[in-house]
Amino acid sequence: MKKIPKSELLNVIVPLYDEEACIREFHQRLINVLDGCGYPFRVIYVDDGSTDATYEQLVALASLDGRITIIQLSRNFGHQAALAAGLENSDGQIVITMDGDGQHPPEMIPTLLKKYVEGYEIVQTRRQETAKSSTFKRLSSRFFYWLINKLGNTKIKPGSADFRLMTKKVVRAICAMPEYHRFLRGLIPWLGFKACYLDYEPEKRIGGRSKYTLAKMFNLAENAIFSFSLVPLRIGLLLGLLFFVLALLESIYVLSFWFTGNQARLTPGWSSTIFVILITGGALMVMISLVGIYVGQIHQEVKKRPLFIIRTVYPPHEIKN
Repeated sequence: MKKIPKSELLNVIVPLYDEEACIREFHQRLINVLDGCGYPFRVIYVDDGSTDATYEQLVALASLDGRITIIQLSRNFGHQAALAAGLENSDGQIVITMDGDGQHPPEMIPTLLKKYVEGYEIVQTRRQETAKSSTFKRLSSRFFYWLINKLGNTKIKPGSADFRLMTKKVVRAICAMPEYHRFLRGLIPWLGFKACYLDYEPEKRIGGRSKYTLAKMFNLAENAIFSFSLVPLRIGLLLGLLFFVLALLESIYVLSFWFTGNQARLTPGWSSTIFVILITGGALMVMISLVGIYVGQIHQEVKKRPLFIIRTVYPPHEIKN
């Protein structure tokens, strides 16, 4: 166990999108916990292009507490981009990321800090499934982690959340990877730093509704699979080889009629022909789509557009973009 100097600064990064119903209660809970931890701290709220009064409420809180920094993005860039904005503008030796809807319990922060004192560079939390979770949520989560662990080389613990503690060294390593299609739950274990896992039960949202729509969940899953695996392309190669084998077997079958003098039995079969065409065409379309997704992601990477654009920072100070 190492001795932690009291001067080490703790940053807590909280991405928000249309959370006006949650922010005040969440902030009070967070401050109550941080005040009791014994570390100097700064809370970095990242407003990811909210369309409600989230930003105004944050400014009101920051005007009363100088330990709050607000980063307002120019539009909604997405949860992973908002986290990246907070990480790139953090200055703490210890950095914690968490959501601001109350489902990531602030009361767990002292436990994360204890693990940091024990020498861990990453303290990752894992969401535990409860009876409160919907059947769709439980099944889709299990399937997602099973799929990404089967396809990718980096193993991700099921239930891993974006509620974690990282050292400054880890944050610097993440910021050195300016990937456009980000999946932090995969990037962080890929880094290989000393890590431990803590389980937690998600609490009920303080207010409002989840912003993770089904479309956003699919987009996150797509980024996870295509950023960490080439297996989909290898599946296409295997399908191609399978059809070559089937074609060879079909050729042997047809030639057998010629060698045995039973050519009259060879009747053209429309159904079998159409079947082969449909299967082959379907396989080709699947592979063209998979290759297209990879090419599309490469296209977005090589354009070198920023992952996010900052509209303003409150209180005003020099920022990184």
